[in-house]
Amino acid sequence: MHRSMDEPTGGAGLPGARSHPTARPGPPPLAGAGGEPLDPAVLGALLRRHGWQRRGGAPGRYGRWTPPGSAAGTTSLLVPESAAFPDSGELIEEALDALGRSSAPSARDILVSLTLPSDEIRWWREVPESAAGAAGAAGWTEADELRSAARQVLMAGALAARGRAGYHGARHRRKARAALDDALIGPGADGRSLTAHLPVASGRAVAVRLCHALHATREAVDYQRATGGMEAFDSAVAAGAGRELTEALIALVRGSEGAGIDLRWAPAAGVPDGCPARPAPVEFSPGDLPALRAAGARYLRDEPAVRVRLTGAVVRLRRSGPRGAGIVRLRVLAGAEVAHVRVELDEEAYRIAGHAHLVGLPLRVEGRLERRGGFRLLTGASQVAPVQVDEAERDRLMKSLQENVDFFEEACAGEEPS
Repeated sequence: MHRSMDEPTGGAGLPGARSHPTARPGPPPLAGAGGEPLDPAVLGALLRRHGWQRRGGAPGRYGRWTPPGSAAGTTSLLVPESAAFPDSGELIEEALDALGRSSAPSARDILVSLTLPSDEIRWWREVPESAAGAAGAAGWTEADELRSAARQVLMAGALAARGRAGYHGARHRRKARAALDDALIGPGADGRSLTAHLPVASGRAVAVRLCHALHATREAVDYQRATGGMEAFDSAVAAGAGRELTEALIALVRGSEGAGIDLRWAPAAGVPDGCPARPAPVEFSPGDLPALRAAGARYLRDEPAVRVRLTGAVVRLRRSGPRGAGIVRLRVLAGAEVAHVRVELDEEAYRIAGHAHLVGLPLRVEGRLERRGGFRLLTGASQVAPVQVDEAERDRLMKSLQENVDFFEEACAGEEPS
């Protein structure tokens, strides 16, 4: 779904994975929009965001920046106030080179944001301090839980960016994952948080939707805890809230003393319309868990079935005997935002599906996608008919049949929850 900022170059890494910009010596090739030189104001904003301190410099010309914490005495950057000065390009190059060699943990995040203009999302959890925590690190289980919850939050935002729904189930997931393909994720500078960089070009819609959805969910939880009413969760759906987000927040908070999410916009891209320039961090506590669980159950229960007319390739068939009704599994080609569906067919429709499968033709069918099982069960099937396709597509479907001939005999019941 997204790449770690610590993935090595080459070797057995994920296909298409890119190394972290600081994996090579010297400054990365940076430029602003349209190939223009890097704007010093963007660098200054990122330094300030990550806790670097400005300590003198000629007013109106340049500032000297040092990192926070113990690294303050090891690195010093001279950053011009504007690109208009003759030596600004040289100063920027020297600053980037110093960042690339800096031992300050935040230098990595700054270089990532400069190399790839990105909105930043940071997660943290408050947990009882362990030996690892005392050393400024996170235990294996703690880090794994945080990363898993962060991935769930990102997916919830990507799904909400595709469309508003109290419960998405299996819908929209392929396109949601594609929206996160270029995201980078890695440990925060403190070793106990996690930071994701969503490139503006492909991920800003996700970041914007998450900003609205998180604050709407926080307000709905406050309302429920104050009044006992759940109606605020219903109105929060329009902002992007839903079961996927409540489940992600439960995973983030569970087992902790509290957790939070902080979102910062890419300085190079500016503030998106309808969003605050500096969104407030959103925090949740164990006391919020009952409200989040009740909201998730409500979203699941109230999401309606969807009437669809879809086209799919038959990949599995099953019935208990040589005659009668049966169950068919389709790989969806068009008409529904899910990868596969199971369809309950009467004897005649099942015969049509079997024939289409044998000759390599897709099937068209109408029915209702039920929310149970994540919108992967089609009931009330009607208008079942094969669809004519060109020879190239038919050959491809036949090849798929030959490679997966065992699917004919496999049971499809029980593969997906109902």
